[in-house]
Amino acid sequence: MEEIKKDQLEQEKEELKQETNIDDLNDENNEGWQTGEALEDQEFEENEDETLKDELLKLKNENSKLSNELEALKDRLLRLNAEYDNFRKRTSKEKEGIYTDACEDVLKEMVPVLDNLERAITVEGSVEDLKKGIEMTIRQFKGAFEKLGVEEIDATGEFDPNLHQAVMHIQDEAFGQNAVAEIFQKGYKRGDKVLRYTMVKVAN
Repeated sequence: MEEIKKDQLEQEKEELKQETNIDDLNDENNEGWQTGEALEDQEFEENEDETLKDELLKLKNENSKLSNELEALKDRLLRLNAEYDNFRKRTSKEKEGIYTDACEDVLKEMVPVLDNLERAITVEGSVEDLKKGIEMTIRQFKGAFEKLGVEEIDATGEFDPNLHQAVMHIQDEAFGQNAVAEIFQKGYKRGDKVLRYTMVKVAN
């Protein structure tokens, strides 16, 4: 009986030892897994940090690039605005200069005509002499118009609304359809620009 009990004790002892070894092994395995998981977590965090750093660096570079482009556009806009302002001032000054030059050209041609008219009223003479003086002044005036490119509008023939202004209409078989019957006031033009329309009477 004692031997049987001894054998049983030995067997239980052996089983207990085996169970203890298994538990130690399980603990070691658990510790290993935990260590491995910790290492994996650390590597993941390190990789994530590197990724965030790369993204942040990329965003900084892009932001810097956009800032440079914005500054370049601002500078270009300022230059363009300054150029336009200079162009506007220069154009306005040129227009004023052109107008002044044009007035000077006209006045230079008109002043001699005025001189002759003033002389005419101071000269004593007959009506015929006065008439000749006026005719000479008219010729001088027309010569000034020619130099300035001004010409009389032809009002003979058919009425032209682009050149004539009808102030009266009549029915007269002696004239053709829509014909100019009489000129009340001469018209003048310079090139294609009408300075004054010819005032006329239109027949039929």
